[in-house]
Amino acid sequence: MKPITLIGIVLVVLGVLSLAYQGINYNRKESVVDLGPLQVTTETRERIPLPPILGGLALAGGVALLVVGAKAKA
Repeated sequence: MKPITLIGIVLVVLGVLSLAYQGINYNRKESVVDLGPLQVTTETRERIPLPPILGGLALAGGVALLVVGAKAKA
């Protein structure tokens, strides 16, 4: 498989995932109180939003690379 085709497939997959999930969620633990053996922590949920235009551009770029890779093969 050509590298351009592989990169195109990866971009298509990432573009579809970005459009489907529209962000990355993760949990972060913070220490609120730390008094010797007594420790109190809190867990907050954070989100990194991914704009839909980013997913659309990745999808379009992946499709373009797949088309270029297919034409170079023929």
